[in-house]
Order: sequence, then structure tokens, then C-alpha cells
Amino acid sequence: MRVFRIILPVTAIDDAAGFYGTLLAQAGRRVSTGRHYFDLGQMVLACYDAEAEGDRGPVPPQPQPVYFAVHDLEDFHARAVAAGAVMEGGIDTRPWGERSFYCRDPFGNPLCFVEAGTEFTG
Repeated sequence: MRVFRIILPVTAIDDAAGFYGTLLAQAGRRVSTGRHYFDLGQMVLACYDAEAEGDRGPVPPQPQPVYFAVHDLEDFHARAVAAGAVMEGGIDTRPWGERSFYCRDPFGNPLCFVEAGTEFTG
């Protein structure tokens, strides 16, 4: 078993495509009027704009962070700033050993970027 898709609710699909395109350094792909997908290895990060999709919306942001393991934490920090993320402090080493930073996308979804190799899974 594996997780293959994470859905992040957004309120402006074009803005989400731009934000995540800058953050993830890829264009992603529009799969419908209200969905834009980004490939992250064996998982897809899906931006979902309920109103653009014709569904009842808007959908509130995720309540808990989505965690990403990345090999160049400083580069992702710079990309997050450039993309317009709302930063929640800087890069720090957590008591459980993860080196990471937290931010929110422009739609209020909390995100955390963790330096690969320091992930705490226990």
C-alpha cells in the first residue's frame, strides 16, 4: 500500500498552479477546470479549486501540515519565499532531529519541508 495523491484545497486554481509551479520548479498539468497536478515521485500533489470544478465550495484549508522530504532545504526555503509563502519562522532543527521549516501556501494550507535524511518516522 502507498499514498498516491494528496489534495490541497485552493480558491484560485491559476494562482495555485503558479505558486506550486514556482515552489516545486515544475509546471505540473491541468487535469480539469479545477484540478492541477504536480508529480512528486510516486505521489501526486493535487491542487483542487472546488468552485472552478463546479463543486460546492470553497473547501477550507488542510488542518495539519503536509510534509515534504527534500534534498536541498535552503533551495526550497528560497523558493517558498519567492513563491509568496507565508513563512512561519526559518530553518531550524527540531528536538526530534528534523531540520525543517514551516510555511503556509496563499490558501492557508500548512506545509513543512524537511531535509532528506533527518525525517523522524518513529
